[in-house]
Amino acid sequence: MAFPHHTEHHAIQRSGWLRASVLGANDGIISVTSLIMGMAASGASSHTLFITCIAGLISGATSMAAGEYISVKSQEDIEKSDLAIEAKELKKYPQKELDELTQIYISRGLSKELAKEVAIQLTTHDALGAHARDEIGIHENTAANPIQAALSSAASFSFGAFFPMLAILFSPEHLIMPSVLITGIAALTILGALSSYFAGTSKIKGSLRITLWGILAMAFSSWIGSLFNVTPL
Repeated sequence: MAFPHHTEHHAIQRSGWLRASVLGANDGIISVTSLIMGMAASGASSHTLFITCIAGLISGATSMAAGEYISVKSQEDIEKSDLAIEAKELKKYPQKELDELTQIYISRGLSKELAKEVAIQLTTHDALGAHARDEIGIHENTAANPIQAALSSAASFSFGAFFPMLAILFSPEHLIMPSVLITGIAALTILGALSSYFAGTSKIKGSLRITLWGILAMAFSSWIGSLFNVTPL
């Protein structure tokens, strides 16, 4: 008898690229908007603000890409090292590793007999894979690709930084500061809702969390900038 195929889509399967994308866009909006707010409060001209925005976009995107790549690659190297150690242990002490896997399943609620049977079956099928999942905690669904994460971070940071740039381009000079502020808050609100939607959580909570922290960063940057009142170039 054939059973209908049932496909489930879980948010955790998107965690690798989603985390990098949300972090990048959030950082792009907050850091560049805060930078512009601080510069505007200090009395910088619209031309100076635009150049500052471009510099912030380029430096931020490359920094995010490099940092994300190094972070994910380091995690990948650690996982590979753990798998290599586990492979040696399986080859050297197969019975001890089988007993260890059995104990893991017992601790999760299986009877001793069933836990041992499950451990034997999984070891026969893919011993290293079983230990990677259940002993070390390495799962394919949550693993991020270093290059994909780096590109996602750079692209999303650039996307986020694009909002304050548009506000500078299309606003009169005397309205640049409020325009950048409103644009930044609106972008953060939308980003929070979208990230919560993809994560399957509350859109309101997601929006409030990101927006409030963004407003705090912008307010602090404006205050710092106001302390350095310069003559516009």
